[in-house]
Amino acid sequence: LARLLNVFVKLPIPNVNILEVSELEMALSLTEQNDTYSAVCQGFIGSGICGEALLIFSDSSFTDIAQLLNYKGDINRTVELELLMEVASILVGACTNGIAQQLDTSFSQGHPVVLGQHVKVSELIKANSKRWKKTLAIEITYEIENHNISCDLLLLFTEDSLDNLNKRLSYLMD
Repeated sequence: LARLLNVFVKLPIPNVNILEVSELEMALSLTEQNDTYSAVCQGFIGSGICGEALLIFSDSSFTDIAQLLNYKGDINRTVELELLMEVASILVGACTNGIAQQLDTSFSQGHPVVLGQHVKVSELIKANSKRWKKTLAIEITYEIENHNISCDLLLLFTEDSLDNLNKRLSYLMD
């Protein structure tokens, strides 16, 4: 991302937890203040490991995203959607490909799906909570230096994937 956009990306150590969907709802609701968010979800699968990447953007980031991607013109809802999909494609692809390489596998990715635009985080999760039960959640927070851009990428691995993940990780640890 940093090389592609020629920017410095602040990337703290990811948070990794096994969560119930109710805990995920609670954790995400803590981030919610008065802001609204837009989110994209994209599934991935490979070698008995599957999950979804959930990318959540603060709506206040769109002006800076447009500037960073050299978009010239008025920013309306359609343009925001295009920007959201483009950035989601970059971030989700880079992250899942990196994890797949480390696990010595490859992932096939589904088409990205917009979960909502300009809504509260709690609405995003409640509307889609039937998709998750218990999950391994990896939360990666991206911030672009000198821009008002921050987003959270949640990699949500299904409960059925945990055994395969553990086997691959134990192989790497030996």
